[in-house]
Amino acid sequence: MTPLPLYSRITGTGSYLPPRRLSNADMVDLLAKRGLETSDEWIVERTGIRARHFVDDGVNASDLAVQAARSALTAAGRQAAEIDLIIVATSTPDMVFPSTAAILQHKLGVAGCAAFDLQAVCSGFVYALTVADAMIRAGTATKALVVGAEVFSRILDFDDRTTCVLFGDGAGAVVLEASDTPGILATELHADGSHVGILCVPGTVAGGQVLGDPLLKMDGQAVFKLAVGVLESVARSVLAKAGRTAADVDWLIPHQANIRIMQSTARKLKLDPARLVVTVDQHGNTSAASVPLALDHAVRAGQVRTGDTVMLEGVGGGFTWGAVLLDF
Repeated sequence: MTPLPLYSRITGTGSYLPPRRLSNADMVDLLAKRGLETSDEWIVERTGIRARHFVDDGVNASDLAVQAARSALTAAGRQAAEIDLIIVATSTPDMVFPSTAAILQHKLGVAGCAAFDLQAVCSGFVYALTVADAMIRAGTATKALVVGAEVFSRILDFDDRTTCVLFGDGAGAVVLEASDTPGILATELHADGSHVGILCVPGTVAGGQVLGDPLLKMDGQAVFKLAVGVLESVARSVLAKAGRTAADVDWLIPHQANIRIMQSTARKLKLDPARLVVTVDQHGNTSAASVPLALDHAVRAGQVRTGDTVMLEGVGGGFTWGAVLLDF
């Protein structure tokens, strides 16, 4: 009987941003055409965002996912045919069904392995990584492709200047493999459905029509207040599970939604601000893609290196939140 693996480790990272980049100035112009006012100063002061990327017409989440996946596979030195599990975290799938993961599998030119989507909005990648880790430790997979991919530009209300400037499109991916040496050290996931209304897209498809409102709605103040509290608590919880302290964390990579939330979490954990990975300024909030995008950016920039201890955190609609502590 083959013994079960003790651990799972990230062996490769990848990401992809659609070419169309919109600066804050571009968003100011776009909204002005709709009779709405905003400014670069207002956006930067409240969020830290300076730019975001939007897909062109006809480009879907799977198109972004396949680019990020190929990059991660190359970094891991693996072929797509070696992967035996594909999980795509997304709130903006290509279609109602089949899953974006199945579409991604086909675009990678492989078949046979398990492939499914996971929907936890901005916590999606942390949720998906936790599920993949559990499946590898259970012996049901050995090499997983975990992807976060979003086309949030398709669900934005461009008559709501408080939300449409916040989000962007993109994808990030990791290859997670069974290992005899520690990689993922501890994980924790939470949700509280009583807060479903503070961040949602309250629409669905029925009888060939959209019922409800298919555009994003958010109570920014309520989200901010909840996010700051739960990100600190879940970070401390996974550290305790792993027998580590905040002083052991080399890099904090939280969901890239708002620089003030991210900086507040780092302060509460007494982490040096230089240990906070920040990409929200150039990517905006890419929901489930934000954490793997930021991780890949940090790896390729030479920040996160082999042996570093990394804290990944997600928080989003649901209300969902979670964290993963790992040795890279």
